[in-house]
Amino acid sequence: MNANIYRHEFRTRLKSVLIWSLAVAAMVIFFFSLFPVFADQAELMNQMLAKFPPEMRAAFGMDNMDLATVLGFYSFIFLFVQLCLAIQAGNYGFGLVSIEESELTADFLLSKPVSRWQVLTSKLLAALTSLTITNLVVWVSSFIAIAMFREDREFEMSTLILLLSSIILFQLFFLSVGLVISLLVKRVRSVTPYSLGLGFGTYVLSAFSGVFGEVTLELITPFKHLDAASIVKNGAFDTPLVLLNVAITLVSLVASYWLYIRRDIPAVS
Repeated sequence: MNANIYRHEFRTRLKSVLIWSLAVAAMVIFFFSLFPVFADQAELMNQMLAKFPPEMRAAFGMDNMDLATVLGFYSFIFLFVQLCLAIQAGNYGFGLVSIEESELTADFLLSKPVSRWQVLTSKLLAALTSLTITNLVVWVSSFIAIAMFREDREFEMSTLILLLSSIILFQLFFLSVGLVISLLVKRVRSVTPYSLGLGFGTYVLSAFSGVFGEVTLELITPFKHLDAASIVKNGAFDTPLVLLNVAITLVSLVASYWLYIRRDIPAVS
């Protein structure tokens, strides 16, 4: 790792990290503040959900949720937290090397006495540090929200910790897949359409998987690998799907190094 590259990469993302972190924290606290209302009207809520089409309940995972419980309601919120985290991690992955290439400054960086392996490793560690900050903010805001609004309702702390622990695997998936896709295409002019497409695309696949029960879709979307409702319901990860998630992440990282080391970097004309 090169310390100068790491510090530069981290500083350039600091504003983005703060915005994403504060936005997700505000979302968690605001939506969980509604929990007492849902819990007090548990029977009415269950009757209302029963009137929803089964396909809609399956698409949002509500067929496996009890919104009258602390973790059941939190798992519903967590789905939208995951969507935000997917877009953030995808942004960092797609922009890791493509921004410098689009600005034609990558050749200047690589002219320094530092290997491409060190460059990519430094960039990845800086991105991972940025994502870890957001991860920690989600942990803290979740504990604060639950402590403030759960009232006297009990919940399994170990299950909550297990659910929050899934964030790092979830972030790494989108970071690594975004990176390898950016290296497979000729040039990424704007990372936002790519990260939105990857985040929402995998979410839609998860929704279709819930509606149609297609196992093949579960195999390619991290929203099913690390399904919040399933974790809360079973108190455990779906081990085969989590291992698949880790395998895809590792393959993407290895492929990214291989592609970056051999990549033809555009130079300033």
